[in-house]
Amino acid sequence: MQRIAVFPGSFDPVTIGHIDIINRGLPLFDKLIIGIGVNSQKKYLFPLEKRIEWLKKIFEYEDRVSVESYTGLTVHFCEQRNAQFILRGIRSAGDFEFEKAVSQTNRVLSRSIETIFILANPSLSVVSSSIVRDVIINGGDPKPFVPEEIEVSVHL
Repeated sequence: MQRIAVFPGSFDPVTIGHIDIINRGLPLFDKLIIGIGVNSQKKYLFPLEKRIEWLKKIFEYEDRVSVESYTGLTVHFCEQRNAQFILRGIRSAGDFEFEKAVSQTNRVLSRSIETIFILANPSLSVVSSSIVRDVIINGGDPKPFVPEEIEVSVHL
């Protein structure tokens, strides 16, 4: 049986922290699906198509990585893709408490899916999509926080 994981997120935008977690998690699995969750109640800075394009470009040479979007519960998406694992990155104690609650809820919803946490690289623990969005919206340079393969440009 293949070990399949889903790394869920909005990736708005994808950051070097996301890429680090994916690269460090990849040796643990036979296949890793980057799941871009779509929430109709949330306003995104970048269109879904652009986020998919970025991630596909970054991982174009890694055949074990695929990129898909989904709506609804992450555990349901995992079940549809026969994924037994959810991969999550932890940057801080606050992240841990939040992710622990989500993981425990997911465990109640689906006992066959296990969450795997990877601690953020200390040098990347301050990088988050929300901070990068704020930098972009306020005219700062996002280049130190995003993968070199992508060009982040926003016309606000």
